[in-house]
Amino acid sequence: MKRDYYEILGVSRDASKEEIKQGFRSLALQYHPDRVSSDKKQEAEEKFKEISEAYAVLSDDEKKAQYDMYGHAGINSHYTSEDLFRNVDFSSIFSDLGSGGSSIFEHLFGGGFDFFGSSSGGRAESAHRGRDLEFTVNLEFKEAMQGLTKTISFPSYKECTRCHGTGDKSGKLSACPNCQGSGRVSTQKSFFSLTTTCPQCRGAGYIAANPCPECSGAGRIRDTRKLEVKIPAGVDNGSVLRLSGKGESGKKGAPAGDLYIHINVKQHQFFQREDRNIILNIPVTCMEAILGAEIKVPTIDGNVKMKIPPGTQNGKVFRIKGKGVPDPRRGGRGDQMVKVFVEIPVNLNRKQKKTMDEAALNVSEDNYPEKKNYFKNLNKYSD
Repeated sequence: MKRDYYEILGVSRDASKEEIKQGFRSLALQYHPDRVSSDKKQEAEEKFKEISEAYAVLSDDEKKAQYDMYGHAGINSHYTSEDLFRNVDFSSIFSDLGSGGSSIFEHLFGGGFDFFGSSSGGRAESAHRGRDLEFTVNLEFKEAMQGLTKTISFPSYKECTRCHGTGDKSGKLSACPNCQGSGRVSTQKSFFSLTTTCPQCRGAGYIAANPCPECSGAGRIRDTRKLEVKIPAGVDNGSVLRLSGKGESGKKGAPAGDLYIHINVKQHQFFQREDRNIILNIPVTCMEAILGAEIKVPTIDGNVKMKIPPGTQNGKVFRIKGKGVPDPRRGGRGDQMVKVFVEIPVNLNRKQKKTMDEAALNVSEDNYPEKKNYFKNLNKYSD
C-alpha cells in the first residue's frame, strides 16, 4: 500500500507550496542515489522515486485537489505515470547549487534514472492505461445473504477489432520520425542536457502512420459492455468489489483499468443485520407464551420450527445457530437471533372477557414471581 504523500515529504496537509518544495528539496539531497554508498544505492533510488512522485502531485494544484479528495485512487484514475511528472518544475528547486544542481536535475529527467519504471535507455510507456470504472449494484437483502451472479451493462471502451488496438489500419505501427524510435528527445539547456519524453509519440517510439478509420487511430471504440459479476454470499451494504482489468480498455494496447462494484443492500421488512447475525422480532400470543408452543420462524433459507417454552417472557431472545450471515472470507455463518414479543389480545367480546376473568381467578400471585419480587423490593424503600 502506498504511503501518504504528505507523510512522505514530512509536511502537514495544510502546508504551503514553499513548505512542500523545501520538504522535497531536503529529502532529494539526502536520498540522491549519487550521494549514497553503492550498497544503499538501490534503496535510495526507490526512496528518490517516492519523494519525487509525492512532490509531483502536491506541487500541482489540480493533482493535489484530486489527491486531497480521493487519495491515491483519484491520482491513479486520472494520470498515467508519465502524466504525473509532466510540466513539474524541478529546476528551480536546485538552481542555487550551480553545477552540482545539474547532476540532480539530470537524474530527474534522464541520465540513468527513469521515473516511469525502466532503467537508463528505457522507453517511457506512452500508451494510456484505461480508466477505472465504478458501478453500483442494488441487491435485495436475501440476494446479499445468499450471493448470486448478476449481469451488468455499462458504457465503456473496448479494443478496436479492425486494427487490433494499434490505431493503425494496417495493424502495425511505424517508428516515430521525431525520435527515430527511441521514445526520447534531448535538448541542451545551458551546461546540462535534458532528456525528455518525445512529444509526438509520447515515449512509445512508434506511431500510427495510417490511422484506423474505425477508431480514428485511438485503438479503441465506444461500446456497451455486459459483464457477469459474482457477488459473494454475505456481502454487506457499502462494500466495494474490485475486478482487476475489467474497467475501460487502454489506448493502443495499454492495460485496462479496474472495475469497482459498489454494493447497495436494500433494507428488509423483517430481517436486520448485526455483523454476522440476523435479528428477527416475532409476535407470540399470550397463550403461547404461558403454555409454550412450537412456532414457525422465517429465515433466509426458509421456515424452521422453534419451540417456545412455557412461561416465556416478553423480549426473550432465542438463538437459531447457523442461520445468520455467511462469512465470505473465513467461511461459516453467524446465527439468527429471534426476539419474541408477547401480544396482548384486543377487542375482546363479553364472552372472551368472562373466560379471561375466570382464568385470572385461578392464577395466584406466586404465578407472577417478577411482579411479586418487584413490589416486595419496592415496599422496602417506601417503609
